[in-house]
Amino acid sequence: MRVDITMPQMGESIAEGTITRWIKQVGEKVERDEPIFEISTDKVDAEIPAPAAGVLVEIRSAEGDTVPVNEIVAVIETDETAAATAAAPESTAPTPATVVEEHPAAATPTPSERPTEPKPVATEGAGMFVTPVVRRIAAEHGIDPRDVPGSGVSGRVTKKDILAYIESGGASARPAASAPVAAAPRPAMPEFGVERVARERMSVMRKKIAEHMIESRRTSAHVHSVFEVDMTRVMKLRARHKEAYLDRHGAKLTVTPFFIKVVCDGLKSWPIVNSSVEGDEIVYRKEMNIGVAVALDWGLIVPVVRNADELSIAGLSKRLQDLAHRARTKKLNPDEVQGGTFTITNPGQFGGMFGLPIINQPQVAILGVGGIEKRPVVIDDAIAIRSMAYVAMSYDHRVVDGAVADQFLAMIKQGLENFDESLL
Repeated sequence: MRVDITMPQMGESIAEGTITRWIKQVGEKVERDEPIFEISTDKVDAEIPAPAAGVLVEIRSAEGDTVPVNEIVAVIETDETAAATAAAPESTAPTPATVVEEHPAAATPTPSERPTEPKPVATEGAGMFVTPVVRRIAAEHGIDPRDVPGSGVSGRVTKKDILAYIESGGASARPAASAPVAAAPRPAMPEFGVERVARERMSVMRKKIAEHMIESRRTSAHVHSVFEVDMTRVMKLRARHKEAYLDRHGAKLTVTPFFIKVVCDGLKSWPIVNSSVEGDEIVYRKEMNIGVAVALDWGLIVPVVRNADELSIAGLSKRLQDLAHRARTKKLNPDEVQGGTFTITNPGQFGGMFGLPIINQPQVAILGVGGIEKRPVVIDDAIAIRSMAYVAMSYDHRVVDGAVADQFLAMIKQGLENFDESLL
């Protein structure tokens, strides 16, 4: 029996999707619910599972094609005898014209078509982009990521690549003590030809990010405020409770839940920061849905923690871990990246002092968390070593005044510096 595979509707407002990668090819066996292709939409990227077990006998849409919802993109034959006849080499399936990153961890945007993929220079000084997950695994096993063959975009090393490298015994060649200090991620270096330029087509995700950021700049009157925060208490609380949290709740205790908790307190006191603008009306949001930016190998996505003010630190930790994992494994649902009322992004994880992020429309503010590092500061006329960080908020000056923004940030600063341990 032939089973049609159609372009799914990934949300009420989604009318089409772009096929970014065929995981299975014509003639290959597939199991029910096994991923067979990846799609990218306006809201989220996802792996699409097979509706039945059998053999993929026809592919009607190539990688890079944008297909309307419910249109047939492939066919599975559940009868093995019929499938052997149908899946011949002279199949009319279109030849994939793209090379897309194979990353087992990303439930959102994925690079689409690219005519010729520039290869990274494998020299010792070449820069390369690696995610925090890959860097951590590399550091734990004493591996230089440059030694790992990458299967991702521009030869980038994915989590799957480094785990396979470790399983093959590659990690034993270098003792853990010699692990290099992780550098801030940067794009892999392309190999230039005679033209001295290298070109690659923007991924669907990158195009959407570009459109969204430009539209935000056109829409909102961006203003920025920066505060310095003493994170010593938060860091001590985290160190004191992180092992118990992992044992008791099965989730790592990071600093992000602390920020979400104090941000929600601030939004209750300053509801204008939790609003949006529609025409000449200010729309106040009762729900506090906090978006948290997640860095991927090829871009950025912002899953939303809904009703964050109703969750405990443990609940926030588990929710964040779940969203981040599914963001990197292409398992997010469209509604999990929509409906945010305020966003937190953490450029400090790569060592930055602070950043001035662009507002995530239709919100009116976004908080950027800088790197946390020990610095000498003056306390009561004495010099002390404290864990310090800068927090920067970008806000829409059409509705948020500087005085309001500064009072909001002052409340966040106060909440972090005097965090209530009973909340843990």
